[in-house]
Amino acid sequence: MRTAEEEIVSSCPQCGVEIRSDRRFTTWCAACDWNVDPQGPGGPKRGLDGVRRRIAQRYGGQLFDELSSGDGGGPSRRTASGLLAYAIALAVHGLTLVLAAIGLLGVIRGWGGLGMAFGLFLLALAWSLRPRLNRLSDDDRVLLRADAPELYALVDEVAAAMGTRSVDAVVVDVDANAGVTHLGLRRRLLTLGLPLWEVLSQQRIALLGHELGHFTHGDTRHGMVVGTACGSLNTWLYYVQPTPHPNAIQAIANLACVPLRLLITGVLALLELLTARASQRGEYLADTAAARTGSTEGAVGLMDRLMVTDSIVTTLHRETNNRRLRGAGGGGQRNGDGLWEALAAHLDSVPESEFERQRRLGALRGHSVDATHPPTHLRRRLLLSGTPVPAAVTADADRTERIAGELAAVRQTLAREVVRDGYGNL
Repeated sequence: MRTAEEEIVSSCPQCGVEIRSDRRFTTWCAACDWNVDPQGPGGPKRGLDGVRRRIAQRYGGQLFDELSSGDGGGPSRRTASGLLAYAIALAVHGLTLVLAAIGLLGVIRGWGGLGMAFGLFLLALAWSLRPRLNRLSDDDRVLLRADAPELYALVDEVAAAMGTRSVDAVVVDVDANAGVTHLGLRRRLLTLGLPLWEVLSQQRIALLGHELGHFTHGDTRHGMVVGTACGSLNTWLYYVQPTPHPNAIQAIANLACVPLRLLITGVLALLELLTARASQRGEYLADTAAARTGSTEGAVGLMDRLMVTDSIVTTLHRETNNRRLRGAGGGGQRNGDGLWEALAAHLDSVPESEFERQRRLGALRGHSVDATHPPTHLRRRLLLSGTPVPAAVTADADRTERIAGELAAVRQTLAREVVRDGYGNL
């Protein structure tokens, strides 16, 4: 709720309509869209990120039309594109295996000589390119079932409503996002970004439903074989990156690596193209899962919050900087007390006009959560085009309070680290 001091009344310079706006946010006209995008679209994305975004826009629109008409909502099935991506991924892993075999042969036959040194080099290279399964790091803030039984009970209930298995571990971090992945071969991991979690209410159920929906539809970022192949290709790409400020020899090496760099980038782009449609479809189906578990209203509300993740990040930067500046004079501000509450209060105070501007801006620019997601405005429109559904899972005030108690320690720890190190530096 904005105060009288925050309200501005003016006239649109383009159509003359009266505008009532909040001085904390962009002044714009809902009648003619004047100033809805004051910064402009900016330059086009380049490199692989640009390729991913263009593919997401293309398939996101196609799938929206299909799913709106009732087609494409059935169970996932193997496609020619998926099989080709799988074959390319196996070829990438096969190359790693060949390097290891040649390296081993060089060590055996060239024992004690140059051949042995070359063999050891190839073995080390193959080892760095090996398929790597996801695993927890020492820096991850892991909550096990014994640490947060109420949170796990909620996740279990959402998983049961989805007809899928629940997760084995939950990691809490400071990204304004959430995600799921596999740990090793069988274990499941849920990552909850505290900045996003803290600004949600019933939308939290929709968030869990969306993420667990990826397990249901088997689309957790390309799958194990293709995903690990992309990891190997990115390692190759790292090795052939040009040396900055090169000397003569390094300049020649940079030039020699150009064809290899283009080849690797091309293969990565091809894998993105081959897997994009299935990935985009999975996002739409995960949105349906979000609505089924957390209600259509909750899923749509989640979309609105995702539209203003930039505001979440900006608020955290501002709050962090203020606390660091005032830290010398007060321990409460220095240790991060009230950081998450301040973030939630700010998001609660965002007026509906700003959410509407972000929706229109998203449609104008093709906003998406990241370069791999369909346009957010299309995801939101698809949810609203269907019959509204109630929540299959709910969390009353007592349950919410118990979960907050389980997260209290990690909330305080992460708040202190954010204030100490600055948001974005963790």
